[in-house]
Amino acid sequence: MGAACSVPLAPGYRILKESRDVRFVPGDSPQVQVKSLYTLENSGTMDLSFIDLTFPDEQAYGRKELRVELDGRAVEPVGLPEEYQSSLPMARRINFDPVWKRGEKHGLTIEYSFLSPADSGSRITIGHDDFHLGSSGWMPGLRPPNHFLSPSPGRPERVSYTVRVPPDFLVLARGASAGRKRDGAETVYRFELRKGDLAPFIVAGKYVASSPERKAQDAIFWTFQPLKEDPGAAVKAVTGAWSVLEKDFGPLDKNIHAPHIVESTGLRNHVIGDPGPAAVAFPGGALVDSQALALGIGNEDFLERVTHALAHNWFGDEVSFAPDAALGMGEGLPEYATIVVEESAKGEAGRRQRVARYLREYDKARSGANESPLGVTMLTDPLEQRNIALAKAPLFFVAIEDACGEEPMRSGLKRMVTLLRGQETSYDALRSVLEESSGKNLAALFRVWLNDKDIPADFRLRYGGEAAEAQQ
Repeated sequence: MGAACSVPLAPGYRILKESRDVRFVPGDSPQVQVKSLYTLENSGTMDLSFIDLTFPDEQAYGRKELRVELDGRAVEPVGLPEEYQSSLPMARRINFDPVWKRGEKHGLTIEYSFLSPADSGSRITIGHDDFHLGSSGWMPGLRPPNHFLSPSPGRPERVSYTVRVPPDFLVLARGASAGRKRDGAETVYRFELRKGDLAPFIVAGKYVASSPERKAQDAIFWTFQPLKEDPGAAVKAVTGAWSVLEKDFGPLDKNIHAPHIVESTGLRNHVIGDPGPAAVAFPGGALVDSQALALGIGNEDFLERVTHALAHNWFGDEVSFAPDAALGMGEGLPEYATIVVEESAKGEAGRRQRVARYLREYDKARSGANESPLGVTMLTDPLEQRNIALAKAPLFFVAIEDACGEEPMRSGLKRMVTLLRGQETSYDALRSVLEESSGKNLAALFRVWLNDKDIPADFRLRYGGEAAEAQQ
């Protein structure tokens, strides 16, 4: 049976070995250099004359100095045929001359640098004393041949990578730590990704670690300067929020031992148009900017922003979202998670207060703009429509919880995160897992909340009193 399953059905190739080296280069214009090495084997049904690759966006990531080598010989990636360019704008083609025969192996090396990224935010930041690379978008992507049966090249069972930084840097990265060593003016951190690990991220900088006499699971703050205030209460609040999220939505990567709250240079909020203090997720923690830290780490607004960012570990990293659900689910679920955390700390009264606040925010946003249905509002839509949807989305999940019950709701979300780990999810998948966990038909609820404008009257009746009272 095993031999039969391995018989190729279409053109294809596989990655036998993969490794990566990431180096921070300090200076007046600091940069991050990325070098990826692959050993590839043509494992498909026919010879190949080319393969297509995707690269990080030149402007968003500030990608420069692209260099590609095939078996040690420099090759020039070329554009794809015109019919593919609109759907794959970042893709390039490497031609083989002579053709890549079945069973043959090739060595592929790809190098580039990141310098002054235009989209300094959740995907990448580079400062004079720090940098971070998110868990998607910064690595090359090897695409399968254009055949409906061609499998993705996938990733080998184990992938090693190194992070080279100045010796006074601290480093967090995905995977199992394989040690570190001093190499001249650099410290080299080694990591290994294994089967089941998600894509790598890197957070590194010249940080001071601040935490009171901490236990193994306690949150840690990494900042450029020592914290001026006692972090004890904030550490307790962040640790408590993380514990609630793990309990209700499932454990994360076993290599994540405690949440880290890390200061980051040049950070912007992941939702375009939010000018406030920035807090964005990375796997195992949250990045915050100096404006957020200036609020005070014990400030309620700071802790709420951090909790929202932490929730994106489950709803954004563990699972991603289809484009039409990126706002409703991608932002609504983390906000719903902050309600769960609030309820854990303050009981039902805390939950109802948060619902009342979202109702007020929704009514205020809707008073000055035309609403578009939640199910079709996108992160790229005008700010006025997005603000309405951002307030309505967490209320949608509160309505689902009211219909399903607390335990079926949270167990269903935990099951979705577990089953679809590393994959894209959608409203249909969400409804399916929640109907299974609750035993209820949620078709009408989903239809009304996603397709109709305004807030359903029965929901306002349940919670409108608190909203009106809080507004007085």
